[in-house]
Amino acid sequence: MSRHHQKRTPGDIVLDTVIHVLLIFLALICLYPLYQVVVVSISDPSTVMKKNGLLLLPQGIQFDAYKIVFANKNIATGFMNTIFYIVVGTSLQFLTTVMTAYVLAKKNVMLKKAIMVYFTITMYFGGGIIPFFLLINRMHLMNTPWAILLPGACSVWNIIIMRTQFVNIPDGLKEVAMIDGASDFTILTRILIPLSGAVIAVLVLFSAVGYWNMWYEPMIFLTKRSQYPIQSVLREILIDSNEQMMAGAGQVQTKFTVHTNAAAMTLVKYANIVVCTVPILVIYPFLQKYFVKGVMVGSLKG
Repeated sequence: MSRHHQKRTPGDIVLDTVIHVLLIFLALICLYPLYQVVVVSISDPSTVMKKNGLLLLPQGIQFDAYKIVFANKNIATGFMNTIFYIVVGTSLQFLTTVMTAYVLAKKNVMLKKAIMVYFTITMYFGGGIIPFFLLINRMHLMNTPWAILLPGACSVWNIIIMRTQFVNIPDGLKEVAMIDGASDFTILTRILIPLSGAVIAVLVLFSAVGYWNMWYEPMIFLTKRSQYPIQSVLREILIDSNEQMMAGAGQVQTKFTVHTNAAAMTLVKYANIVVCTVPILVIYPFLQKYFVKGVMVGSLKG
């Protein structure tokens, strides 16, 4: 008898209820800070100044903070740079991952175990930030996009996951293709990659999110604001410079006054957070169905 036709006991109902309540509670804990940021960003600054606690609903809805954000040229430049880093960086990482994983998944490859041991060691030991900085500097990559793209072009963790996926694909498919005269490139592109869509979708998403959230490496290797990704622009706005925060204020008409200037700056901060966070959140639901199958593949076979 299948599980769907089994009679549920009172204990099962209680357990399911407790699990759903806990999950809803955790979801509210995670979502409320973002909700609070959105509510404050569209509220009237004079009301925000008077309220010392949390706002459950917007007070005096206005969108002046968003006008300032979208008028800030640094935001637009940051988005364009981030899209460039995501597209190029994710593409490089995808190419290195699938090609390396394919070689390591083949049988009778010379030094395969030694290479895997070497790759694994790099996951646990590193030279540290100073040697890393000196290496980038001596390669003349400072203040270039390659200082951001090349270090992340190869992920050992992704290679291990992709290799596991390739190994789990039946050998019969590969052998039949080889008998028909298929080359390694054909087997990889026509058989292995199409059958690994779920894993690839997860790895591509993780890579894209990594580049989207990237701010530490640009802070070290980039000094030109024209090359900053969006998170570096956001960091500068929130931490380093009030001038950069209000860079678009002179180009739009707002209702902010001298008396509400402090609250207005808070609203602009929150509006920047919303603008820089929402786009990547929108992508998650479309790839969520791949998570269960893709993320768990590494636990199937070593």
